[in-house]
Amino acid sequence: MKELAELESRLLEQDFIPQQESCVLEQYKQTAAMYAQIENSIAVLSDLKDRKSYIYNGALGEVLDLYPKNAAKEINSIWEEDIYNRIHPDDIVARHAFELKFFHLLKKTPIRQRIHFRTHSFLRMGNSKGEYLSVLHRTFYLCNQSNGTLWLALCLYNFAPTSEPILSFEGIIQNSLTGELLKESNDTVPEIISYREKEVLNLIEQGMPSKQIAIKLAISKNTVDRHRQNIMEKLRVGNSMEAIKVAHELNII
Repeated sequence: MKELAELESRLLEQDFIPQQESCVLEQYKQTAAMYAQIENSIAVLSDLKDRKSYIYNGALGEVLDLYPKNAAKEINSIWEEDIYNRIHPDDIVARHAFELKFFHLLKKTPIRQRIHFRTHSFLRMGNSKGEYLSVLHRTFYLCNQSNGTLWLALCLYNFAPTSEPILSFEGIIQNSLTGELLKESNDTVPEIISYREKEVLNLIEQGMPSKQIAIKLAISKNTVDRHRQNIMEKLRVGNSMEAIKVAHELNII
């Protein structure tokens, strides 16, 4: 999936600094394994610096025909593709856009406060027969480097606490220290792209090529092309059509 590859590229381009904190990684690996055992969840701890993930499985992975119960594995990627392939196609797009919002929110949050924020996403995941189950997905960024770079991320997948089937994706950002919910609040969305970039994106959506956009906005074609590139980098997508889709998911346009 191109969106995922672009998001990976941007995450891994953070300014990582060398550090000897293997004890911290081991501590959080134990934490992830404990979540899987206690909550019967799939727990994925991703090391963004070393580009690895550690996956621990409770009962959910077995129900989804993904992993045996109590299994653990290490992969050389920050993305758990086996899991992503089981998420409903509509939900996976919405989930990536929502996590992008969360990433930008944390980047604007003081380092010491970041640990208090997490996402709660309600989505649909299928078993090997294509039958969808209602799942609660949570994301925590557990550890940051001293320069503010996000280092360790924990994703938890659980049976959703609802008797009604989930029909579409829903996401909530919560401050666990205060209990504040940031659901569907436009004032919590950081200004990811500039006003001019929004203008360019709106004109792209109308089907205008770069040359016409340049005439419309009284700027050079090179400037329009630069805005296009900035938009794709900021939204972590591979082309303009994907940028439009993600921008709508984030209520940017």
